Amino acid sequence: MPRVFMDKYEALKRCFGYDEFRPGQEGIIDGLIAGRDVLAIMPTGSGKSLCYQIPAIVRPGLTIVISPLIALMRDQVDALRAAGVPCAYVNGTLSPRQIERTLADAARGKYKILYVAPERLQNPEFRQLISAGRAAADVGMVIVDEAHCISLWGSAFRPSYQRIDEFVALLPHRPVMGAFTATATAAVAGDIEKLLKLHDTLRVSTGFDRPNLYFDVREPADRLAELVELLSKRRGQCGIVYCLTRTAVDEVSESLRRVGINAARYHAGMVTADRERTQEDFIGRRVSVMVATNAFGMGIDKPDVRFVIHYNMPLSLESYYQEAGRAGRDGGKADCILLFSEADIAVCKWLIGHSALGGDLTGEQAAEFKQRELLKLDRMVEYCRTHECLRHNILEYFGQQSPAECDWCSNCIKYSLMNKLRNTNLAELLRKRAAREGK
Repeated sequence: MPRVFMDKYEALKRCFGYDEFRPGQEGIIDGLIAGRDVLAIMPTGSGKSLCYQIPAIVRPGLTIVISPLIALMRDQVDALRAAGVPCAYVNGTLSPRQIERTLADAARGKYKILYVAPERLQNPEFRQLISAGRAAADVGMVIVDEAHCISLWGSAFRPSYQRIDEFVALLPHRPVMGAFTATATAAVAGDIEKLLKLHDTLRVSTGFDRPNLYFDVREPADRLAELVELLSKRRGQCGIVYCLTRTAVDEVSESLRRVGINAARYHAGMVTADRERTQEDFIGRRVSVMVATNAFGMGIDKPDVRFVIHYNMPLSLESYYQEAGRAGRDGGKADCILLFSEADIAVCKWLIGHSALGGDLTGEQAAEFKQRELLKLDRMVEYCRTHECLRHNILEYFGQQSPAECDWCSNCIKYSLMNKLRNTNLAELLRKRAAREGK
């Protein structure tokens, strides 16, 4: 049987090499260890994974982690195995024979943690082995990562997430449930709790603010020229350039290479081997700039990303903040720059209208999904056009109170300075008027 550590502190030190927890982590860990369902909303880079890995190590039985991120599965399993934690993953990168052997080992109680994609839960062989095998009684905890994917209001809705509760119901004993996400509005959080049927939920939100990130929205006449200038000023720094479409990724990456910028590309249309090689080149700093669709970045642990530039406006503020949040995970200052164009609005509407997700939903659900996507797009456009503090605009969207000005975004620097100049001029005029009247 896999070893059970004595307590959370031993697991923290021996498996992860830390002496103390980050803010917010310990309460979540204590809740899961005590057997409470947890909904944790924590910004990118705040250590979400450790919050469910330590309870999985300390608690008896098997923990199933449901995640859509293949890269995250592989990286976390490799790291946990190196720390002596028996674990495995099951996804499409494995052969049928490898999957069969892994599931058989899980059913025999060989692992502490098993990572699976949400679609795998509907697989008959998986259901039979996990729910009918000896492992069934040993499934003590189910963790749902990227939990916002369960909601039609979420930034990356996946229909398979809405069937997680069906799988949980097959288990002979209800496991402890944990749901984790970096971005969730009140509506999304409510959907997560309802659709996963969480009980006596411990809700923890460590806040959405990332004070080290500088936010900037620009509307350049020549977007490519603006991008080249931004990258030229940041030579030697690692960063990501997000584009809305695969075609844009190909065109932009080629244009950057033609002017001598060491840029790689990444999108779902590339063969797996090319994507993996490109990803490893970026992580290993053999290339400094990654031009990608939103297929890149989820689950990638690279702390020294100094900038994230959106070449196009994303479909929603949730998507934008999640992607921008991949900058500055080491706590150092980083730039989040959005190059906005009115033409982006039409492209986004086209993408929403032709979303492949519509094929996975009923007619009524598909219509509701697209309507919600259009509402989120309207809010994204509002962010791009506002003259108010960009940080305040984002935090307000997620329901977090913040000062009206942060002095660390392009709007605050630009418009606050203008207001200060106006106020200074007004004060000077009033002083001169008072002086004249005094005479």
